Amino acid sequence: MRRSEIRDHLLETALRLFNQKGYQATGVDLIIAESGVAKTTLYRHFETKEDLIVAALERRDEEDRREMREFVEKRASDPAERILLTFDFLQLWFKDKDFRGCSFMAATGEHKDIVDPVFRAASMHKRLTLAYFEELAHAARFRDPRRVADEINILHEGATAVAQVVRTAEPGRQAKRMAAAILATMERD
Repeated sequence: MRRSEIRDHLLETALRLFNQKGYQATGVDLIIAESGVAKTTLYRHFETKEDLIVAALERRDEEDRREMREFVEKRASDPAERILLTFDFLQLWFKDKDFRGCSFMAATGEHKDIVDPVFRAASMHKRLTLAYFEELAHAARFRDPRRVADEINILHEGATAVAQVVRTAEPGRQAKRMAAAILATMERD
């Protein structure tokens, strides 16, 4: 394997294990055993476990936001409709057999200090997702796009938290209905 392939393989293995077992419960030895990569190779790519977690969160952030954007752009051109389609994207995620809740919320739960690089990486994902919702709200010409984005974001976060417990897509459907009601009351230019 080339160096970049090894790095990718380590990140994929770490993401899967962090999702299954948690960040602190997943030790470096388990990542090494599951990936089949030597310890020195892992540390050549990531100086610390924290560096690996941050890189894994950054990878997950890029993938999640890209996948959501592609999903909604393929299905609608109207920005307001795209806002609602983000909830369809959530429903697909909730139906995934590997769904165990939000990796970023789990990371902040295990790394509570706001100056911790892991906390900051998870927080950055949340800010970038919120910015995407605001981008859609601007494009849809809502008078208060920040408010629209904030309310859509709260519905996303709440649906994800509930889906983690009930393990169905229903929270995504309920949140979409609530979002449609909210958008219907918002003024547009």
